[in-house]
Amino acid sequence: MSLIRDMQSALSAELGQGFLFAPVVFGMGILLFFQMGAEPRAALVWASFLVGCLSLGLVFRGPEILRPVFWLTALVAFGFAAAAWRSTQVAAPVLNWRYYGPVEGRVIGLDRSASGALRVTLDRVTLARMSPRETPARVRISLYGSYAEQRPSAGARVITTAHLSPPSGPAEPGGFDFQRHAWFTQTGGVGYTRVPLLLAAYPSDAFSFFKLRLALSDKVTQHLNGQTGAFASALMTGDRSGLSQETLRDLRHSNLAHLLAISGLHMGLLVGFVFAALRFGLSLIPALATGSMVKKLASVGGLIAAAGYLGLSGSSVATERAFVMAAVALGAVMLERRAISLRAVALAAMIILLRRPEAITGPGFQMSFAATTALVVVFNALSQRNAGKPPKSFLWNLVSGTVISSAVAGLATLPIAAAHFNNIAQFGLIANLLSVPLMGIWVIPLAVLAICFLPFGLEWMPLRAMGWGLDWILGVAHEVSHWEGAINKVPAPPSWALFALCLGLLALALMATRARFIGLVPICLALFAWVTDERPDVLISDTGVLVGVLKNQGRVLSKDKGSGFVASVWLENDGDARFQKVAAFGWPKDRMIQLGMGQVHAAAGKRGLRAFTGCNAADIVVFSEKFEGAVNCTVFDQTRLRETGSVAVKLLDDGTFDIKTARQMAGRRVWNDKALRKQRFGY
Repeated sequence: MSLIRDMQSALSAELGQGFLFAPVVFGMGILLFFQMGAEPRAALVWASFLVGCLSLGLVFRGPEILRPVFWLTALVAFGFAAAAWRSTQVAAPVLNWRYYGPVEGRVIGLDRSASGALRVTLDRVTLARMSPRETPARVRISLYGSYAEQRPSAGARVITTAHLSPPSGPAEPGGFDFQRHAWFTQTGGVGYTRVPLLLAAYPSDAFSFFKLRLALSDKVTQHLNGQTGAFASALMTGDRSGLSQETLRDLRHSNLAHLLAISGLHMGLLVGFVFAALRFGLSLIPALATGSMVKKLASVGGLIAAAGYLGLSGSSVATERAFVMAAVALGAVMLERRAISLRAVALAAMIILLRRPEAITGPGFQMSFAATTALVVVFNALSQRNAGKPPKSFLWNLVSGTVISSAVAGLATLPIAAAHFNNIAQFGLIANLLSVPLMGIWVIPLAVLAICFLPFGLEWMPLRAMGWGLDWILGVAHEVSHWEGAINKVPAPPSWALFALCLGLLALALMATRARFIGLVPICLALFAWVTDERPDVLISDTGVLVGVLKNQGRVLSKDKGSGFVASVWLENDGDARFQKVAAFGWPKDRMIQLGMGQVHAAAGKRGLRAFTGCNAADIVVFSEKFEGAVNCTVFDQTRLRETGSVAVKLLDDGTFDIKTARQMAGRRVWNDKALRKQRFGY
């Protein structure tokens, strides 16, 4: 009987944690939608929504013992339906062919590509010889040539001559799906130009946060030069377009890149500073000082500051999460409730997933909530442990809090960062200890003062002092990133392993009883699969221009330049730190490399097509052009690759090939199938 009572008590405790798992289960429904091999029909989506409604009704009317099952069913069904609805809501035309000609549109975004080129995002697009119904809602153009650093005004209408193409698929099967990402951002064409952007119309006088962001960014860089000014702009406005590739590399390799993502750290420091300043100022008013109104008014001021920062920074997933957390905390202060809890984290996750279900697939969402959940769990445990003990000194709290938060956040995000970016920063804790305290006590307060002084033309004083702190942080990043062994490269895990790993970590963090240790099972399985996973022997780009064959010395590439993004993705997923040019040294001049009992032919271009003389049954031949001959080997030419996308090949023990394609892994979805888009949306 005592065992049964213990089990009932444990079950009741876990059910009491049900709200914490609501976004987890809701997210499973979203992931189910994204993992489908074919676009679900409207009838299936409506059926999912109705199942969710029915299950929700049974939660209140059905047998009590089955209520948890009904809750789980309802959340999964609603998650699936929400993702499907969002996919339809953002539907917009996508280019179906390569376009070259005049491009006109309104400037709504500035950033930089992986190669460091300045990129301009345009909406209200006009393309020659293309009807408005077929024209993409947005296009993104990289600037090259003599006008590569031309920064157009926010909201200006510009015109240029550009090469555009449809968003490309994954660089390798199962990899990051840029087509899906572009679909949810309504980016229907990407490309480049080597001619200047010409002004077609001046910006309107209407207010926009993007205009304010660039105006503030320009004001900052007037007083802070070089990368210090670019870093300050990124921190204050989210505008990273001025940061060089060297600075970004230093910040990433020292694990300080999170300082660029306007998230919990920035929002917490900003809101905390505004709240403290208002509370101190209002306390000087005798009529308010004796009641609880000071704290509530300071909370309102902090919430207004947080909302303004959210709009100014561009409302990324991490910033939205930080804003919701700040809003919940400030609301709790107004209502005299507990400010920070796991329920607040769960509420923030649910709000973001309801607004943007696709966010769950991105590293921003995963890392942001992993760090926040871990920090709340650890600091709640420490506060309970230290309850009733005399408070420590301010200096001790600052140092210990920085050490613990940096270590906890770093460990929580380490597997996710390693899975997405294939990097582990070995000395990140040291860099954070030398930088994060300065960010909190010096940089952020001075940034707030600079904005307050801006209307009076006195912003230069706090900005210059702020620059001293930023110079220190950039110096730390540069120094630490150049230490020997600063970065450890790791190969990419199987796609399911990251899901299992996160599920296990969530079980450890959120479950209330010893049953939480069941989370060790998926964690161990995921880590074992990660360590033992074998990378493909052959990788083929979706154009056929680049081929990579895995040898004892690492992956050997067929070209030393061109298709640089694809090459970097392959090498990173291999856990290989070499550059493309180095990886191409081992490719033979005759364009053929040994693989098992056969060879891989990289017959790129028309010259390679003309030079091809034949192949054996055990060979793989890759053409970037259309091939019309009859051969008895495995051939991937332009026509076939258009259907398959990128290709991964594993050589089996019996000499046969296990071939996986990007289309096979991604399925037939609206973001990668023009016939399906035509059928569903008419464009």
